[in-house]
Amino acid sequence: MLAIGSGVWTSAEAHALVRQRTPGGLIRLGRLLRGWKQADLGTLIGCSASTVSRLEGSRRVTDMALLRAAADAVGLPSPLLAAACGFTDVAASSGTTVAHDAQRDAEEDPMRRRTLLAAAGTAVPASLLLAVDNALAGTPSPSGDAAPVAARLAAARGRFDAGQHAALLRDLPGVLGDAHHAARTRADLDHARLSACYTLTSQVLVKIGRHDRARITADRAMTYASLSGSPLAAAAAARELAIVLRHQDQPAAAQRLILNAVADVEATGLATDAQAAAYAQMLCTTSYTAARAGDRGQALDMIGEARRAARRLPEAPLAGGLFRISPAAVNLYAVGVHWALGDAGAALDAGRDLRADLFPTPERKSRMHTDMARAWWQWGKPEQTARELLAAIRVSPGEVRDRPAIRTIVGDLSSRHSRTPGVRELALAVTR
Repeated sequence: MLAIGSGVWTSAEAHALVRQRTPGGLIRLGRLLRGWKQADLGTLIGCSASTVSRLEGSRRVTDMALLRAAADAVGLPSPLLAAACGFTDVAASSGTTVAHDAQRDAEEDPMRRRTLLAAAGTAVPASLLLAVDNALAGTPSPSGDAAPVAARLAAARGRFDAGQHAALLRDLPGVLGDAHHAARTRADLDHARLSACYTLTSQVLVKIGRHDRARITADRAMTYASLSGSPLAAAAAARELAIVLRHQDQPAAAQRLILNAVADVEATGLATDAQAAAYAQMLCTTSYTAARAGDRGQALDMIGEARRAARRLPEAPLAGGLFRISPAAVNLYAVGVHWALGDAGAALDAGRDLRADLFPTPERKSRMHTDMARAWWQWGKPEQTARELLAAIRVSPGEVRDRPAIRTIVGDLSSRHSRTPGVRELALAVTR
């Protein structure tokens, strides 16, 4: 049994809506409590008033992501939302039991389990995405924070490395505003930092599956990198835009962009560790992009070249660098390349010597586990898949909860292999 707090959510009306399995009615209850019109809620969650009206009036769950965003906005507790959707049992603080057979129903209905996982996976509140949208609509205002832009950018990168995606998105509008304010000097370094801010924004938006927004930020990163004159800033921005293009099903454009960037980095002479790291990183991205496009020959050639380039790199990636690549990180890319080529056995072989302690951040440690999980899942091994995903969520929950592709695997595991060891624990961890 789960308990919810006191107030409107423990009222007779709320309990009736739960018994009737009417989550839209609970959204309406929360909206009216706040004195909002449907248009007000629509503005917060990025949809029209008519869409809110349909959401509140429907007894069927047709868009779980939108429902979860609306629930976050009106303060509807997740346990109550889950009960209204028929996923879980909920007990109010008064001890009243609601939908006593909901848990059994959810266990017996794979589609409900998958829908619950989809709902819980949208861990980033819609209000944060709206704030990012507002920042992208023009030049964002400075935050007023007295810390230097370099320090603020480093702190933001730290949140990304920790898998704290919601906290990072909360900070980014202010960081972008401060970087724009600093770039009024038109100094190369300030333009490079502004480009890096947009590159980081693109990275987190790609991570959570917001590719349209990421295209905007990646384009801006390219613009400011060009103004900076820095080949490394330009390479970082080009890499991020290529990743976005790949996600938008434009593999040829992505590959042209990344190959040009590789050539530009190579033209630096690779005289410094930072340049060598950039080159190895770009080769990895080229390889993976080719693999996703089905170009096996180029994918394998490029990952082989990346391995050779990584031999001159230190075992630990450069702290604070734009390209934090290492020999272990290249091997992790190889796992992804073979997975993308459909060769699960080769992917697992590429990752056989990888360990979490070879990677410096929770994001990379967790990414190691999710990449291995994808390979095990491709090979049809649900128990090993669940084991790797549990390891990932223990290191950095956001790497599992916030990534749509990984949430899909969790949903498939839950619906098709609910009795496999670790699957129930994984499903519960994702829905918390």
